[in-house]
Amino acid sequence: MGPGDDCAVVASSPGPLCVTTDAVVEGIHFRRADGRLEDVGHKALAVNLSDLAAMGARPRWFLCALAAPSLTLGEARALGRGMAALARRFSAALVGGNVSRARELSLTLTAAGTPAGGKPLLRSGGSVGDWLYVSGTLGGARLGLRSLRAKGRGRPVPRAVRRQRRPEPRVALGVLSAPYASAAIDVSDGLLQDLGRLLSASGVGAQLDAARIPVDPDVRLAFARPAGALRFALVGGEDYELLLAVPAGRARAFERACARAGEAVTAIGRLVPGAGLRLLDARGRPLQRLAGGFDHFRTVKR
Repeated sequence: MGPGDDCAVVASSPGPLCVTTDAVVEGIHFRRADGRLEDVGHKALAVNLSDLAAMGARPRWFLCALAAPSLTLGEARALGRGMAALARRFSAALVGGNVSRARELSLTLTAAGTPAGGKPLLRSGGSVGDWLYVSGTLGGARLGLRSLRAKGRGRPVPRAVRRQRRPEPRVALGVLSAPYASAAIDVSDGLLQDLGRLLSASGVGAQLDAARIPVDPDVRLAFARPAGALRFALVGGEDYELLLAVPAGRARAFERACARAGEAVTAIGRLVPGAGLRLLDARGRPLQRLAGGFDHFRTVKR
């Protein structure tokens, strides 16, 4: 499998290998003044592990290409500490990389993992009738970014800032989901945008229950109206939660397995015939379709 999923899938022995690459770039994904270099190292690895999680893959190894205008040994060690703590948790080994001079600090990682059960989850596996589940809560990372950009104006939101600086890749949930889910994607560019990618790949539509969308508690507190919080959460990027399609016949067993493992998931809707997305309110009435999400090469409403 080449481009089009969270990872490429490469033939290997004794089984297929899921391979992904992603970068964090100063001025785009972080600002040095906003946090520590340990946070940058953590995030660089976390976003790659999130791609592996979306494929139901266990991390194995990663490469790191580091570019910077200047770099002291202490700064390099700080970046390494951020990566190392996360790598140890998920048994991922740093096996090589490169260092070069550049105008801004950036880390480009390539990570590989083996799919649980030998078969990766793809975006294209969803079918009509499948339930849609999302892990955790949505909108927290976007609120954290807004809090960082506020520069002391307004109420600080420490939990949201931590979600922005140190995303938590849902590797354990991805592996757990492999026997149950038909399709998956990680929520990196906003739920609406990433769900659209899954729908396009699977050739189906979706119907979502707006009342069941798990909006981050801090986002709810930040908005006077629930509708504003919902809109904010639906298009916020960098949550790195998992969006999973699960056949109806496996849904109960999937929920029980998540409960046993302490993995928080919420059923937010179903896959339906046709194309596109319908978002329904508590009375089953369609809400206005929202647009947005993050795209590096388009001006979008965030």
